[in-house]
Amino acid sequence: MNQAGPISRHSDDEIDLRELFFALWAERLKIVAVTLLFGIAAAAYAFLSAPVYEARSSLLPPQLSDIAGYNLGRSAANLSHFKVKDVYQVFTRNLTSEALRRKFFREVYLPSLSESERAKPQDKLWKRFNEKILSARAPDEEEHPDFFEVRVEHKDPELAAAWVNRYVAMSAEQTSKDMQQNVLQEIDIRAREIERRIGVLRESALQRRQDRIVHLKEALVVADTVGLSAPQVTTGRTSSDGELTNFVDGSLMYMRGAKAIRAELQTLESRKTDDPFIEELRELQSQLAFLKGIDVSPDNVSSFTLDSSAEVPETPIKPKKAMVLAIGLGLGLVLGVLFALLSRMFRKEPSQDGR
Repeated sequence: MNQAGPISRHSDDEIDLRELFFALWAERLKIVAVTLLFGIAAAAYAFLSAPVYEARSSLLPPQLSDIAGYNLGRSAANLSHFKVKDVYQVFTRNLTSEALRRKFFREVYLPSLSESERAKPQDKLWKRFNEKILSARAPDEEEHPDFFEVRVEHKDPELAAAWVNRYVAMSAEQTSKDMQQNVLQEIDIRAREIERRIGVLRESALQRRQDRIVHLKEALVVADTVGLSAPQVTTGRTSSDGELTNFVDGSLMYMRGAKAIRAELQTLESRKTDDPFIEELRELQSQLAFLKGIDVSPDNVSSFTLDSSAEVPETPIKPKKAMVLAIGLGLGLVLGVLFALLSRMFRKEPSQDGR
């Protein structure tokens, strides 16, 4: 008796599976019809929908020789050299910036749309463009953080390639402007420092000249008072440094005589500029002129290395016809079986109620 239960259940399972098979076989035309219906719909989508092409460009950091133009004259101007990573960082920041994408969106993408498409809400157009059409990123940030790709998906393969190359060119152009602005700012800061130094030296020289005039005027009063017209120098005697200093600049200045003092005083008062008497001035002026002569926009420089430019794609990436057909047929088969079972179940219910 204990073994009869499992055998009976096993027989019931076999009967159920057989009944299920015969039930599906009886509804085979419906299953085939639904499967073909979905297959035809999938085939229509795969073969009639407009294909989408993808164009891409890969970018790498520039070579050291590519940025050499940015470093011309920086050593002589006491400015630090630009490194490859510095220039490439400016480029990749522009490449992935929303500001550049917005500019491309306004100047390139929107004009390519028809009037009816441009009439749609701007935020929806921007979302579609930003998420489905253009992308600029590093595919593998962990292993290759310096490798960037720009991709464009579009129904027109030639337009897709042209947009990729144009976007890269716009990023390079903006980087050139940013680098020019960086150099200008550094030169401007350095030039201001030198100009301030020159200004301080000129003010100091003017103050020293005015102090000298005051000393000479006092010495002239003394010389006129004591009646010294000519210098008082003792013949055959060599003065020490201290005595000579007092004689020329110090308390004994009046001994030079009123005539010499008055001549120097007149010369100092009529002097128009102290520049020839400032020792550091000419060197600072030379540095300033050199700074202003630095080329802030040199030729033959590049902020990136073009690993591969975008070429016109020949094979679309969407739709994938084989996959679409397989999904359509598989979904049709599943729904066909489900439809057949439900249809057979509803047909049985009235007969069971009538018993």
